[in-house]
Amino acid sequence: MLAYGIFKVIYSPREAFKEIAQNPKYFGPILIMLLFIGANVGAFYVLITKTYVEATEPDKRDLWTEDKAFWRPLNGAQCVENSTDYIAGNYYGNRSIEFSVEQSDKIAMELQNIGSVNCSQGGYTRIYLRVKWTSPNYAPQNASLCIYSGAASSHLDITGKFSSAAPNVWNNLTITLADLERLGDIDWGNVTGLRLEMAWNQTANIRVLLDGLFFGGVYKPYAEEATTYIALYAVNSFMQFSLRWFLLGGMIYLLTRLFKAKTIWRVSLVLAGFTLITMFVQAVASAATFSALPTLKYPLEYIGGVKGEAEIAYNKILEETWLVNRVYSVLQMVILVWSVVLCGIAIRLATEFPWTTSLLTAFTAYFVAVFLETFLMQI
Repeated sequence: MLAYGIFKVIYSPREAFKEIAQNPKYFGPILIMLLFIGANVGAFYVLITKTYVEATEPDKRDLWTEDKAFWRPLNGAQCVENSTDYIAGNYYGNRSIEFSVEQSDKIAMELQNIGSVNCSQGGYTRIYLRVKWTSPNYAPQNASLCIYSGAASSHLDITGKFSSAAPNVWNNLTITLADLERLGDIDWGNVTGLRLEMAWNQTANIRVLLDGLFFGGVYKPYAEEATTYIALYAVNSFMQFSLRWFLLGGMIYLLTRLFKAKTIWRVSLVLAGFTLITMFVQAVASAATFSALPTLKYPLEYIGGVKGEAEIAYNKILEETWLVNRVYSVLQMVILVWSVVLCGIAIRLATEFPWTTSLLTAFTAYFVAVFLETFLMQI
């Protein structure tokens, strides 16, 4: 019998379980476990090949709006780090950069010493910036952004970005660098800094805060960075199968003993292991399901974790994958029912319980095993 009947359990479970109960060996469940690990890792790999994550510069939190040393205030402005008013999120730190100037109609600040950022073809295509001003209490009349590459520069009028912006709240600006490229001849593969200028139509005490400044717009395959995660996923799959196997075998043994069956531990454990062929089938089916997914792009709004933005970004991904998620949910339910039925058949053949008792025992044993497995995996 090929691999001690592991595949016979799928198409002829009664005959397979009879043979297994007469000659219980651990080789079959161990082989099923190895097949499951391989298929589960394969399903994970299919999923991550569909996954793209927005790359940013800087790539480790919002470095540039955490440290005022990166900034040079212009036109008499002052610059401090603000640790009470900032953007809260996974990708952001715990400070913003605050600029202020008294009795002026404009304020300007320059970001410098950022190294070299590639914004040429294939490089970053956007600038993300959070801006908040608390004084004056109306939007600037003019706003401009200047991109530096060494001594050369390129300018863009971004006044329109403030048309729907409001004072005393954090405004999220997204600036497309393609617009900038048409307004200056610089080396876009070597962007070295930028300058932001905001102007009002009358003098006032101006106070502006900046946070969450990133170059972005490029999506990189998650698989390029997931080698370690694949290894960890294989270990996790091993633990998942092992826990479910021993917990299910233990529950079947205890429950059938409660019903006065002369159950043998080895037989219970081996039968339980063979019923978990469903986990292998589920992993294979999951890989096939994931292959039908569209390209999944996780933008900065999602990985940034800002409350409200992350939910909106995630809901958009859910909308794009609605059909595949439905198919996957149905698959989960089918596998669940199939697993309980196989356990019921195994219990009946091993104990000669009535079908009702066998299925009830199988249902209880399987769900308790899965519950305990989930609990232990989270510890």
